[in-house]
Amino acid sequence: MARIISMRKAINEAIRQCMEEDPTVILLGEDVAGGEGSPGADDAWGGDMGITKGLQPQFGKDRVMDTPISESAIMGCAVGAAASGLRPIAELMFVDFMGVCFDQIMNQAAKFRYMFGGKAQTPVVIRTQIGAGYNAAAQHSQCLYPMFAHIPGIKCVIPSSAYDTKGLLIQAVRDNDPVIFFEHKVMYDEVSDDVPKEAYAIPFGEANIVRDGGDITIVAMARMVHKAKEAAEVLAREGIECQIVDPRTISPLDEDTIIECVEETGRLIVVDEAYPRCNMGTDIAALAAREAFGALKAPIQVVSPPHVPVPFAPELEEAFIPSPEKIADAVRKTVSYGA
Repeated sequence: MARIISMRKAINEAIRQCMEEDPTVILLGEDVAGGEGSPGADDAWGGDMGITKGLQPQFGKDRVMDTPISESAIMGCAVGAAASGLRPIAELMFVDFMGVCFDQIMNQAAKFRYMFGGKAQTPVVIRTQIGAGYNAAAQHSQCLYPMFAHIPGIKCVIPSSAYDTKGLLIQAVRDNDPVIFFEHKVMYDEVSDDVPKEAYAIPFGEANIVRDGGDITIVAMARMVHKAKEAAEVLAREGIECQIVDPRTISPLDEDTIIECVEETGRLIVVDEAYPRCNMGTDIAALAAREAFGALKAPIQVVSPPHVPVPFAPELEEAFIPSPEKIADAVRKTVSYGA
């Protein structure tokens, strides 16, 4: 049975159902249980965005644990617990802070299965926030997921809907490999849709065709899917029909669906909120150029922010983020190429 809930609620519900299903699932992070040792009621916060509120009273402090303000401590504990038979969900507030514990992710969690000949498993889920639009400045607003997609052994998930969020997060918890689950902070309450009450899982590596259209393919991730949909509505009134593809996971990446879609339309725009150098936009553009070159009717375009830190000033931040207008302009240019 489905009902309309927010992405925020979908995450909470997915974690709750995973913890009910499997007693080895634990949750740890800063203030996820209310702030250990601080004055005030238990479960006062539920993490910095209140996502995990209500879980500590149900599962207790043995399974919902507050940590020190130390990314290295959080990740070291989570990776060690995963290697010892538990299934931790570790909340690292912002992806911007991953640099503090990058070695534990890149050289430990990602490589255990490979280096021990498949005998070691590290079923850890790292939840973290990405994205601009919250006026949180340059140290709390980045989309650094391309850095992690580059590392073999890590699965990278970027949902764009509440439905996908719940299904992908449940799949992540059940997976035996380390998964980084990137949540766009602006979407917690901005995005709501039909989500079944029961638990369900969405397989990794299967893109979602969000919108059908025969004139051009737009590949977009997270909040950019919604920006692309806004642009597509405007363009449809001009007679341009856009096909929108959401990869949902970037490692593994559903290359087959992307290539098939580009071959159908002959045109490609990739919209990526990550910095423009070495982002997923350039990676997907290279994939299409390599595998579907003969089908292309126009040069591929990537719509992404300028190569500068995320601005703090609201007007500058708005100009930094790829907008429906910028996407629509790129589509018009591509569709009119050679005309």
